[in-house]
Amino acid sequence: MMVFRVVSLAFIFVGLVIMLITSIMSKKNNNKPRKRKDNHNFCFLVPARYESNVIEDLLISIKKQTIKVNMEDVYVIVESKNDETVGICKKYKATVVIRKHLELQRKGYALDEAVKFILSKNKDYDAYFIFDADNVLDKDYLKNMIPIFDKGYDLASGYRNCKNGNKSSIAACSALTFSLVNTVFNEKKNRETKNITFSGTGFYIRGELIKKWGGYPFHSLTEDYELSSYATLNNLTTYYNTKSVFYDEQSLRFKDTINQRVRWIRGYFDVRKMYKSKIFKALDKKDPNNGSKIDESIGIVPFIFMVLGLVIWFLALVFFIAYNLFLGNKVWQLHLLELTIFMIIIYITMMVMTIVILFLEGKKLDLTIKSRIKAMFINPIFMISYVPCAVKALTTKEVKWTRVEHGK
Repeated sequence: MMVFRVVSLAFIFVGLVIMLITSIMSKKNNNKPRKRKDNHNFCFLVPARYESNVIEDLLISIKKQTIKVNMEDVYVIVESKNDETVGICKKYKATVVIRKHLELQRKGYALDEAVKFILSKNKDYDAYFIFDADNVLDKDYLKNMIPIFDKGYDLASGYRNCKNGNKSSIAACSALTFSLVNTVFNEKKNRETKNITFSGTGFYIRGELIKKWGGYPFHSLTEDYELSSYATLNNLTTYYNTKSVFYDEQSLRFKDTINQRVRWIRGYFDVRKMYKSKIFKALDKKDPNNGSKIDESIGIVPFIFMVLGLVIWFLALVFFIAYNLFLGNKVWQLHLLELTIFMIIIYITMMVMTIVILFLEGKKLDLTIKSRIKAMFINPIFMISYVPCAVKALTTKEVKWTRVEHGK
């Protein structure tokens, strides 16, 4: 057992060392935008495959923006003219884009068709905002994003709040995952002028980039992370804007979050294969965005080492308990005690991390005190469940995009 403890601790130590070295080496970064005098001619792209349950709330929130939006510049992407979503869009005078290539079942492909449709109409937009059908925008979302756009940022994301976190503890825990990405990591990247990580929706892309691409070229399982990697490689300037708030619906059922997270994890590693070597080759001390590239090159490697160390310790204990039980040796009781203490320490650590996230979020996150208390106890289990999700993601031959019912 001692050998396994040493190996486990070695993995954890290596992870911590990599994290420390990466933090030191990547701290120097100066990827700042230049001011531009573009107009504020914006459009909204909304993939909405059979989303009649939720699309109206999004359209109402766009229509009620304090900065007036021409609803014809809201492009809702559907797969059939018989989709009930179409009738709701017509009610609000939003433009409907009906997909043609239905064999390509990913969000990135839907966005690509919409962008190509817009470009074929010779439309010229200064920025393309991307939202999901289940989103709802704060009335000042656009108003608060314009100053960031005017500073010249190529891409910027708003603050992702939780739409239904008080309906389910699972939804609240899922929301905290994005709080971890944004409040803990993206805000730090803002301060260091590094490229942020885009997660899901609620962001804009500058129009000149869309013109350059001639479409939306990110089609992986996690097109948002693919966009993030592209931005890092090409020194695009990005910003996480906490003042531009939008609300996102989270899955209420644990089963649905499993399917989502398996897809996200597989998509993450697929994108890593696409970009890791390119970004590594682009490392250059003279590059003003070199810190972002160092971060992206390392990715979650430190966390993988630490998790592997903990998993080795856990599996070793389980093995020795079973082995000694089989032999009738009472030493299994000591191993069981160690396993119990081990699990309690992991749980408490995750709980403390949850409390820190909730504290950093403060009143911004739309969760009641009751929901926060529940999440404090349930989120550690939710976080630990990422391990089996990762195993499934990396061992399944093909991970497909699966639809999640919204508005129920």
